[in-house]
Amino acid sequence: MRCVKFRQHPQQLYFLPEPPPTAPQPGRPRRYGAPAPTPEQLRQDDSAPWTALDVSLSGTSHTMRVKQLHPILWRTAGLHHTLQLVVIAPVGYRLRKHSKLLYRKPAFLVCTDPALDVRTVVRGYVQRWGIEVNFREEKTLLCVGEAQVRNAASVEAVPALQVASYAMLLLAALRSRNEAVKPDLLPLPKWAANAAPPRFSTQRAINQLRAEVWGRALGVSNISDFAACSTPITKPEKFMPDLRSAVLYAVN
Repeated sequence: MRCVKFRQHPQQLYFLPEPPPTAPQPGRPRRYGAPAPTPEQLRQDDSAPWTALDVSLSGTSHTMRVKQLHPILWRTAGLHHTLQLVVIAPVGYRLRKHSKLLYRKPAFLVCTDPALDVRTVVRGYVQRWGIEVNFREEKTLLCVGEAQVRNAASVEAVPALQVASYAMLLLAALRSRNEAVKPDLLPLPKWAANAAPPRFSTQRAINQLRAEVWGRALGVSNISDFAACSTPITKPEKFMPDLRSAVLYAVN
């Protein structure tokens, strides 16, 4: 299954052709049926009802109104792909409390699985940003695909091991954050923002793993007291490099 967002409204959408008659007819059989409405025509069609769906986005439940049209054919995709069209109504938002209600642009999706539930299609579209972040972290933080190995079996096994380790790290961080007794977390570095980030980042999870695995060898017995330091003066002396900070807060 593949879900694609239209960049431009397609004008050549068709319904499936009617079954051929039993009696032979002159000419070639029809490959496309009657023209289907364009995504914008479907959005403005009052006879097609909207369906309300509750979708979770960034931990908050949002209600989206959608319309569905299936099965259809698209000349660009060819005859081998029977599609479904999903129209998402513009979502209202406010820049601040009690301000004017603004609306985003509508979304038009095409899915290669006409039998897939529309809720699953919309959820996949909403979660696409998190999937792109996962790809970026796997390439930048874990350097998936850049392992310096020569054996053919290792070339296939190393990326699989890195992706599996990445999934286990995210799962462990998610489970530990949801437990009643919170773990002893490594404090944020001094250069980080004071406000708590909305998401426990992968880089912070890697730093936490380093602290738990290498902490005893580095002399970090209590993570809570790791960042304790005296009040800085106006002109502090030059500090010597700290091995613990360099190792535990290193990027990559």
